[in-house]
Amino acid sequence: MTVISSIKNLGPVMEAEFNAAGITTAEQLREIGADEGYAALLRNGYKPHFIGYYVLHMGLQGRPWNDCKGDEKKALRVRFDTIKAQNTPADATALDAFMNEIGLIERR
Repeated sequence: MTVISSIKNLGPVMEAEFNAAGITTAEQLREIGADEGYAALLRNGYKPHFIGYYVLHMGLQGRPWNDCKGDEKKALRVRFDTIKAQNTPADATALDAFMNEIGLIERR
């Protein structure tokens, strides 16, 4: 089993976040993919951040984090927004949802 920080672009902080969300190996993360992996982070209280999402995608493809551009980046933004919306706690108030949207909500 390989540690998550062995994946390009992912360091010890992201490894700790994934471990806290129950994803403990690079193999697990590769198997579930970037979308489900990122959703697991959000469900565990990780603050949504688009750059973190596409860095994960690029890393799982073995690409540099800043390789995401143009139409690919636009398509990932749409997927990010969907994942973020689907993983907002159901009991969130309108204010919580707004604060989450702008990245200010506290971790749960």
